[in-house]
Amino acid sequence: MIKICFMMPRHMDTLLLVVDEGSFEAAAARLGVSPSAVSQRIKALEADVGRVVVRRTSPVGVTDAGEVLIQTARRMRLLESETDDRLRGRLGERPVSVGVNADSLGTWFRPVLTHVADVGGISLELNLEDEQHSLAMLRRGDCMGVVTAEAEPVAGCVVEELGSLHYWPVGAPDLADELQAARNVHGEDAWASLPLLVIGPHDRMTDGVLEPRGVTPRPGRRVSRIPSFEGLNDAVVAGLGWTLVPVASARPYVEAGTMVRLAEDVIEVPLYWQHWRLESDTLGVLTDAVHAAAALGLSS
Repeated sequence: MIKICFMMPRHMDTLLLVVDEGSFEAAAARLGVSPSAVSQRIKALEADVGRVVVRRTSPVGVTDAGEVLIQTARRMRLLESETDDRLRGRLGERPVSVGVNADSLGTWFRPVLTHVADVGGISLELNLEDEQHSLAMLRRGDCMGVVTAEAEPVAGCVVEELGSLHYWPVGAPDLADELQAARNVHGEDAWASLPLLVIGPHDRMTDGVLEPRGVTPRPGRRVSRIPSFEGLNDAVVAGLGWTLVPVASARPYVEAGTMVRLAEDVIEVPLYWQHWRLESDTLGVLTDAVHAAAALGLSS
């Protein structure tokens, strides 16, 4: 039976600092102790749980066991903060870390910010990550909740349906003309060499347009990475390439003639809210806000 160190919060706090700061030395500087003292605390924690929790790399890495402890430590911090607030009869500042994809943040998720501001007492930290890869932040304990396209729950977490975000494949008018001319000659293979826009290294959403057409992107195709929701729209209008844009965002551009739908496809991406399985006032406020925003901005 593994000995869980709830009675050794110093060791758990040290683990969080080592991971957040990236090294034993940086954690030691924050704590005002020597790197050797930090190392001893981590070794004591590892001895208690009977497993290695930190990889001694640069920056430090975390093992599977370490991820479990980090998630637990962050939950403990939140509950301690809420308990202290209740005992003192006040509402203190509670940090909340959320993972969300750029398309959601740029569209339906925005009312969440207003709701959290109205409630007060919550310091919100948003971490941008592709909806196909945001669960890693939940597993590491970096976030208490994430917007994700993955329906399979992470251990110790709850998954709740939000709705679907719909996308159009769009490009500038000149790019649409270029595609049509190429399709007249090469058919659907014309998509293979069309310049592409992505928001990040994990962005593969345009595969939803290419794969049904049996199209394989050609080597050397121009791909531009624009790590900004608004910047991606600007890049489409500028003619830098084509991409998928949420319908609610693309519609005004299409109506104005600055974007053109390159096909009649509507790509549907189901989204879910995954969060810690924890009775927490702060998490409850956040979850209610996410569901309210999704009810207004996503398709059921």
